Amino acid sequence: MLNLTITLFERLGILLIIAFVMTRTPGFKSLLYRKYSLSMSLVHTLVFGIFGIASTMVGIVIQENVKISHSLILFPVGDDYLVVSMSLVAIVIAGLLGGPLLGFGAGVIAGVHLLFLGGIGAEANALINPLTGLLAGLTARFFSNERVISPFKALFIGVFPPILHMQFLLIFYLDHISMIEIVNTIGLPLILTNSTAIAIFTAMIGIVLREQENEAALASRQALTIAKEAIPFLKNDSELDVAKGLANLLFDRLKLAAVSVANQRTVLVHKGIGEDHHQNGDKINSIGAIRAFETKNLQISYEKSELKCIEKNCLLEAAIFIPIIEDNQVTYLITFYFRKAEHISQVELTMAQGIGQFLSDQLNMVSTEKLKANIRDAELRNLQAQINPHFLFNTLQLIAGLFRENPTNARHITLQLASFMRFNLRLVSKSVVELEKECEHVEAYRDIIRERFKGRLQIYFSKPEDLSNIYIPPATIQPLVENSINHGLKQKIKDAKIEIVIKREKDRLIISVRDNGIGFPEELLAIVGNKPLGSDQNGGTGLYNVNQRLIRLLGESSNLHFRNLNKGGSEVCFSIPISNQTEGVMG
Repeated sequence: MLNLTITLFERLGILLIIAFVMTRTPGFKSLLYRKYSLSMSLVHTLVFGIFGIASTMVGIVIQENVKISHSLILFPVGDDYLVVSMSLVAIVIAGLLGGPLLGFGAGVIAGVHLLFLGGIGAEANALINPLTGLLAGLTARFFSNERVISPFKALFIGVFPPILHMQFLLIFYLDHISMIEIVNTIGLPLILTNSTAIAIFTAMIGIVLREQENEAALASRQALTIAKEAIPFLKNDSELDVAKGLANLLFDRLKLAAVSVANQRTVLVHKGIGEDHHQNGDKINSIGAIRAFETKNLQISYEKSELKCIEKNCLLEAAIFIPIIEDNQVTYLITFYFRKAEHISQVELTMAQGIGQFLSDQLNMVSTEKLKANIRDAELRNLQAQINPHFLFNTLQLIAGLFRENPTNARHITLQLASFMRFNLRLVSKSVVELEKECEHVEAYRDIIRERFKGRLQIYFSKPEDLSNIYIPPATIQPLVENSINHGLKQKIKDAKIEIVIKREKDRLIISVRDNGIGFPEELLAIVGNKPLGSDQNGGTGLYNVNQRLIRLLGESSNLHFRNLNKGGSEVCFSIPISNQTEGVMG
């Protein structure tokens, strides 16, 4: 018995090598996720049936006098020989993984082979295999919540098929003189080896599942990485540019036969196998693509006919259709193409689902940011373009009076008002202007205000000679000066003073506006510029708008800073980079 047990365990090693190879095949992995189809069920039945035949071939042959033959079983044996097969291992695994039908089918194949080999117990050997497959499949239903039965449970289940086998031998061959002796000899070794083999096999399956889960986790992380890398492409206004960027990114990052990006009407870009007949501009006609647009859910085509390719010899036979949804509508459809349906594993599906979800989220985020930016830009530019009617009315009155008293000054103020108005009216077309033009705008405003408050207000403007290649949001400095006049100096009857200072410090330009007025209320210093305040609260809305434009266009480092001066008055200052090559310069 010991020699027989050792021999069976040696043969068990061969079976486990075969089992290991099987667990690495894509078709086997589909069993683990219980994704059955008629064609795949037939394939699995045949594979496990062949596995059962191989298990029989590595078994042993026993003569009536319990003499053991260790050679491979390739041909039918004599009437006085008993074939001791290990096919029950394969049949039990088939039933546990694929259910009763698959287990029964694989058992029939293995049983027919044992019947063909003949010898003592051929009928019992043939019958026990399909019956074991059926029972194993029914047993698996008790563990339907588990993706794979644990090795301990499999070890327990594996004990019963050999016991049932021994019972069949005794029942079918009750009058056989040496059958009891044979059963006593092979019974315990078969129970040990079969149950151990089944337990080891299920442990292998558990390892495969963990590998699959790790691969799925990696696929999810890769999908997230791809979605982040896709953000620059999603920000393009042209859908063709978006499609090209996504197709190139996905084809370079993923091992796909081909990838295409389409809108609701046509294919925008196709990259990979089939570029000769999958043309840009082709109409969407594949079944999976149409379903994806209708259902807004990921679709899979395992049949080549569903792709409806015009080229009969096209190498692409399967595809995953991934809808990219924006505002509850399918904006883009990404298609992953595969040479074979078997290439679509759980990892590919996890990757596709992750990419679809992440890209949809990114596209909605980008669209929301664009909408907010456009709304904010329109609001800010509308505010910039407005000319205070009181300022205009007062200036026109000033000009009318000057024409009687000092025509030369009247002409100068008229030109300055024209320059000031022209600058404001052109703000709506640009986000930033040359600092030189901004300074001209401030000087025009300064001359008008200085003439208007002549004798009561002095405005000093200090700046470097060279201000070329430096850009600033338009109407940024003038509102600060206006705020000082309307709020900081409103109680100053005489000797009012404003200083506008622009100076270089390393790679930045510091711009400050100081006055000798009443300063900011202490309770407002911490919030002014960070949120809009009432119109009577020290120019809170105007300062807020200026601050937000500086932050949005030049970054957080250019935000406004506020402080009250020790000798009275206040200062508002900010800095801008000297070499910021920003587009949108006012012409």
